[in-house]
Amino acid sequence: MRTYLECIPCFFKQGLLAARIAGLAPDEQRKVLIEIAGILPDIPMEASPPEIALHVYKAIRKSSGVQDPFKRIKDKYISLALSLYPELKKIVDNSEDPLLSAIRVAIAGNIIDFGVGSEFDVEETLKETMVAQFAVLDYELFKEALVKAKTILYIGDNAGETVFDRVLIEQMEGDVIFAVREEPVINDALIEDAERSGIGEVARIISSGSDAPGTILTRCNREFLTLFQNADLVIAKGQGNYETLSEVSREIYFLIKAKCPVIARDIGVKEQSIVLMRLKREDNP
Repeated sequence: MRTYLECIPCFFKQGLLAARIAGLAPDEQRKVLIEIAGILPDIPMEASPPEIALHVYKAIRKSSGVQDPFKRIKDKYISLALSLYPELKKIVDNSEDPLLSAIRVAIAGNIIDFGVGSEFDVEETLKETMVAQFAVLDYELFKEALVKAKTILYIGDNAGETVFDRVLIEQMEGDVIFAVREEPVINDALIEDAERSGIGEVARIISSGSDAPGTILTRCNREFLTLFQNADLVIAKGQGNYETLSEVSREIYFLIKAKCPVIARDIGVKEQSIVLMRLKREDNP
């Protein structure tokens, strides 16, 4: 997905939020915003938003001297999600369709996204998502692909939602490989975050090699690229992965809560919609 004009003010908003979370003083926050303003003219609008955000967060790490400004927040939301885990399991186990309920649970966790904002209610979102209508639901195709899949590549997104992802992975019988980011960026999951969430009990955890808030294939490592090409089933969570993978030449199932109006428009759904969508390059306009 390309960058739209509406994305530009969002980069400044993200930069300011991250600078404040990193503990920068107001004059240092201003310097970060000035640096972002200097970066943007040199980046083509054809680039995906995470390709631009990559430079934004590098500027924040450089200015703050803090490698992982969101670490405390990630730990907080992993702890919250782990406290909800027994309830999440009960919801799935007691449902008429455990797989579909687990998909809903996984999508609900996608609300924990500091790339979009800092105001969200995880428990209320869970309640809403368990009864919401899907704007796109390629469920039968997903079930068919899942039954056939021996190797499943599950590309994670935010740290706190990895506990919600675990609930879905527990419904899968194939060999699941769970991919996370290589370096800290926003509150996206790293290997240590996925381990803390218990993902290691149900899947093999790897780094994609990407240091952006998405999966930029040109920045991914060889292990991930081999799995990406050869896995029987690829599942990608969240908006950043949609932005970077929606035009890639292979079948991918996206699990998304469309929190951003630009992404909602690009998918063709209303904002805040929930989506389970199968995409292949030839499906795209």
